[in-house]
Amino acid sequence: MATKFHRTVGNVFADLGFSAAEAENLKVRADLMGRLRKVIETRELTQAQAARLFGVSQPRVSDLTRGKIGRFSVDTLIEMLGHAGIEVHVTTRARRKVA
Repeated sequence: MATKFHRTVGNVFADLGFSAAEAENLKVRADLMGRLRKVIETRELTQAQAARLFGVSQPRVSDLTRGKIGRFSVDTLIEMLGHAGIEVHVTTRARRKVA
């Protein structure tokens, strides 16, 4: 059986059919959530310790570690990273034209 390949646009959310704007927002949130999970992992924090560090409740950290992306805004995630001493830099560029 031959394997079929589909060309990706570089954003899994766009590949799943989300609008361009929503796909970009989801990608940014997923990246920020991944960075927060990395902080928890590298510092070997419990959820309670992470909650204190991020300035949120333990259930919010549980939502984070379970990937509940819909429960977090970009602003909230950036604020949590700031509480952890992580700087966030935003870069913008023009979109590539899609054929």
